[in-house]
Amino acid sequence: MFNHIQTELKDMVSEDTDTGRIYKTPEGIDLPSITTVLSILSRESIAKWRARVGEEEANKISTRASQRGTKVHEIIEKYIDNDKDYREGYTPDIIESFLVMKPILDGLIGDVYAQEAPLYSTELGIAGRVDCVAEFDGELSIIDFKTSRKKKLRKWVHNYFMQEAGYAKMWEERTGQPITQLVTLISVDGEEKPQIFVEHRDNWLNPLQETIKKYQEEQSSTSQII
Repeated sequence: MFNHIQTELKDMVSEDTDTGRIYKTPEGIDLPSITTVLSILSRESIAKWRARVGEEEANKISTRASQRGTKVHEIIEKYIDNDKDYREGYTPDIIESFLVMKPILDGLIGDVYAQEAPLYSTELGIAGRVDCVAEFDGELSIIDFKTSRKKKLRKWVHNYFMQEAGYAKMWEERTGQPITQLVTLISVDGEEKPQIFVEHRDNWLNPLQETIKKYQEEQSSTSQII
């Protein structure tokens, strides 16, 4: 059983637009999602991949990966919420991906402060929903759950770390609690154990801020053209 610490956070509404997802804060400010902002880093490589495999196949692969990731995240969320029926309704492949994560969840996650929590930073100008805020190996952490067909090299997932650093900053702005530990858990097909990356927030705030600036400049240029 996981122990949950109640954290009061005001919800936000979101809207998917032509330029990505936009959140409206409780104060009525429109902010881009951190996922939308960071997507500019992979835009070129994704375009090349889509051209190589073809649009139809790329759409199938992307949809399949997205649906699988969503379902694995759902079952993890239910398990951490102490839902006894957390496996109900999921196919064997989803349960298998979850079981790769389960020993880490049981052994290293302590008090849970939030799951799928709405967060935003007026200082950074971004918003989003964090997978999990909990103690990991004794330290309050931003925890992100991922799935992958193949193992990831650290240099391939810098965007994960920037996203988590953003959530850490948002959390501190909303709650006053600083978080410096970032944890990425990846369930990889065919592997008995998940990949675990543990990073420090302060190593990734500057790259995040540079990316936000680039995104804002692009949006400003587009607005001027229109």
